[in-house]
Amino acid sequence: MTASLNGRVLLLNFSYEPLGTVGVARAMCLVIRGVVFVEEFDGQRVLRSPREVFRVPSVVRLRRYVNVRRRRQTASMKRLRIFVRDHFRCQYCGRKSAAPELTLDHITPRSRGGRNAPDNLATACVACNTRKGSRTPEEARMPLLTPQKPLGIGLEHLLLCHYAESRPQWRKYLYVEGVPLKEGRRESA
Repeated sequence: MTASLNGRVLLLNFSYEPLGTVGVARAMCLVIRGVVFVEEFDGQRVLRSPREVFRVPSVVRLRRYVNVRRRRQTASMKRLRIFVRDHFRCQYCGRKSAAPELTLDHITPRSRGGRNAPDNLATACVACNTRKGSRTPEEARMPLLTPQKPLGIGLEHLLLCHYAESRPQWRKYLYVEGVPLKEGRRESA
């Protein structure tokens, strides 16, 4: 079966810690340059060049350890991470929407000294964000449906588990072997 360059490949640190995903083209470049080990192949999928046939990797592991803890701690906050934390649901009316239809609302408005921190940001639809304006939820009589929490490292793991729903060979690298991914629980030791 010939493959296209569409799709994702799980990228592991040398220590087998999941780092994220990369596209098939990027993964193939890493394999050819000798930067990674191929841990799993994507079934019988292959890429063909005029002279060669390459099996498509599904899981690759770096040949050197990369310390990512500092980078994760100082990484800038991303709107997608807030949307995932809030399950793509407006925290005021409860309506679920796609990311382009959502906004981020400052619970304590910036005009009143509200910080740009995850625990002061909530996912909101455009209508609710406009209605709330520069007021607090109490002043606008728009209580939050769920308390806002800081973003944890587990959120990246949650995103990887979401990708892995269609990739069973990733499960053992994400420490969810034998556990339904939709429940988000880890297997007990």
